[in-house]
Amino acid sequence: MSKTCRSAILVCGLVPALAVGAAAHGVGAGDRGFLTGASGLHIGPYLYLGAKHMVTGYDHLLYLAGVIFFLGRLRDVVTFVSLFALGHSVTLLIGVLSGFQVNTYAVDAIIGLSVCYKALENLRIIRGIDPKAAVFGFGLVHGLGLSSKLQDLSLSPDGLIGNMLAFNAGVEIGQVLALTVLFGGLSWLRQRPDFTQIATNANVILFTAGLVLFAVQAAGFFTT
Repeated sequence: MSKTCRSAILVCGLVPALAVGAAAHGVGAGDRGFLTGASGLHIGPYLYLGAKHMVTGYDHLLYLAGVIFFLGRLRDVVTFVSLFALGHSVTLLIGVLSGFQVNTYAVDAIIGLSVCYKALENLRIIRGIDPKAAVFGFGLVHGLGLSSKLQDLSLSPDGLIGNMLAFNAGVEIGQVLALTVLFGGLSWLRQRPDFTQIATNANVILFTAGLVLFAVQAAGFFTT
């Protein structure tokens, strides 16, 4: 079986899984119960929930995988990921503290497109804007979507600032854990003689995954 056929089969297998993940990604029922009823400062639980959100966030991880795909130096990975984290933190905090909300389906649809955009850039099909500006901008979008989801839970204002700072710190911890695994795997792949073909197939899959995420969220936007 050719590599192209294997990639096509993998894409077909990912489509239903990603559709379920895209629809489910957000705040779980158990976590919603805690967040809705919590009052006062809860540093530990919010750290945990922030890390959990990042580690289980399919959209975040797909986008960040595209961002670091061709980065061979850990210093470069840290730079790009820090820009994403800064954008994510800014809109998460401002959104929650100011009460500014947007339609979460629309934001998540944009996030799906951000995955497609990065994959096309990696495939050299498009020449994007400054990569650092793009990563920071998409970080702003990701944080805005999460802040809107959290506001739907009517969080208690008691201890809100401290809790949000803890949640942000947890997101960064989860991001470091996830990207350590991703960077290690990509570093191993770069040693393979067929890495060029692997990179092409992987980014085609990444583009398809982003398209699925966009389609699921766009359908939610128009049907709710």
